[in-house]
Amino acid sequence: MRAIDLKNVVIETNLQYPLYNNKRGKVRDNYDLGDRLLMVSTDRISAFDVALPNGIPYKGEVLNLLSLWWFNQTSHIIPNHVIEPVDRRSMMVKKVEKLPIEAVVRGYLYGSSLDAYLKDGICCGVSLPPGLQKADRLPYPIFTPTTKADIGHDEPMTMEQLSGMIGEERVKYVEDVSIKLYQFAREITEHAGIITADTKFEFGLLPDGTLILIDELLTPDSSRFWPKEKYSPCKDQESYDKQPVRDWLIKVAKWNKQPPAPMLPPEVVTDTSRRYQEGYEKLTGLEF
Repeated sequence: MRAIDLKNVVIETNLQYPLYNNKRGKVRDNYDLGDRLLMVSTDRISAFDVALPNGIPYKGEVLNLLSLWWFNQTSHIIPNHVIEPVDRRSMMVKKVEKLPIEAVVRGYLYGSSLDAYLKDGICCGVSLPPGLQKADRLPYPIFTPTTKADIGHDEPMTMEQLSGMIGEERVKYVEDVSIKLYQFAREITEHAGIITADTKFEFGLLPDGTLILIDELLTPDSSRFWPKEKYSPCKDQESYDKQPVRDWLIKVAKWNKQPPAPMLPPEVVTDTSRRYQEGYEKLTGLEF
């Protein structure tokens, strides 16, 4: 693990190429190179779909390196957009037509799925058994897609809404491959001592219509990772993801989840950087 320097952060890049669609993402700066993109993972961090004012040291490197590792691990399930790695925080990827959804798969009752369940026992149209508690493992993984918002919050979608957007046949394929990816990853992470509580996938279409996996994959930004040895239902979980950031924003800063977001204190930044690096090393078995 690297020593954490709070000043060693990359918030914004400025390369010689034009930004894709003339804008920066919440976390990544994607540069348009014609028939391909240069995807650069910065150290920016977002919570509740709002970019925070300060970055997390080495976060972009963890996201990029871990995504590359997972893309390699899962290429037998579905092809992905990676052309080649460039450096520790960048990769060259194929240009695609993005599906305007986030394919979320949940294996545990936590976060917004818990809120929905406590309200009416249903999560995104999926009925769950009665009596479940916070952080309980679900009887089976559930597919709970959301909208993909460039600005503002992603919103839950029903399967009917999703079918109307991308077609029933494609919905079935996205659901099936998302569940398969989650189950494959959960087995790997549990062997490494980490529970993958939930995660989200993004997909895109190549010019010939082939559906591929894009963006990031099974990172602390897109997933809830819990230390297996510390897991216990009916309570908040320790994590290798950005949950401590969310917790500080809600419980300490009392933030209303609307921009602008407050500045994170140094101890939260340091702890989050450490968690990202630890998660990478534990998952991959490689030294960061």
